[in-house]
Amino acid sequence: MTVQSNVDHAEIAKFNDIASRWWDPSGEFKPLHLLNPVRLSYISDELQGLFGKSVIDIGCGGGILAESMARCGATVTALDMAADSLEVARLHALEAGVEVNYQQATAEDYAAAHAASFDVVTCMEMLEHVPDPMSVIQACADLAKPGATLFFSTLNKTWKAYMLAIIGAEQVLKLVPKGTHKFSKFIRPSQLMRYLEQAGLELVDATGLHFNPLNESFKTGPGLDVNYIVVARKTL
Repeated sequence: MTVQSNVDHAEIAKFNDIASRWWDPSGEFKPLHLLNPVRLSYISDELQGLFGKSVIDIGCGGGILAESMARCGATVTALDMAADSLEVARLHALEAGVEVNYQQATAEDYAAAHAASFDVVTCMEMLEHVPDPMSVIQACADLAKPGATLFFSTLNKTWKAYMLAIIGAEQVLKLVPKGTHKFSKFIRPSQLMRYLEQAGLELVDATGLHFNPLNESFKTGPGLDVNYIVVARKTL
């Protein structure tokens, strides 16, 4: 069954329009390039290494995280619905000599054909861009093997997140294009925890992702009031 109803076509078009700049570290995706080493380290630490793991990255965009996980020795499949972004990701991986299996598919459709296939599922900065986050989380749970580890990151629905992510990052610092985020789609941790429970997942950890504009760096740490990551496990 095709799950086109859980695709926001305006969001897909938005990312396709700037797809050619995914790998420009000073362009629209600069925050992801700054964030990637931090989230990669966090994922690797939680897993005690990525080498030999089968990983699926949901909403991979231009492949910044997917490619870095493959460099760490993981076997990576990466999904996105933005065709132009995927073409950029494939070309960059080819030029870099990194093997990633990029697929244009929704998480729901891919889960229907590849249930219980992956040791690790990552879904980073993606839930706030779909109409039904719970549907994606359930698909992620379906893709995971029993005992697998899942990572989700998103933005909290707080006024601090609105001020920093939309007013600060989009309008003042211009780190990301205007309209990248919609406050109405931000997700409170309590709501995300309910989604995880409904999908049969067990919460393992949660941490904040904190940006320092003075030195343009991210770090993990206590406080989930803006960007945050949760780690879950698929129970046996």
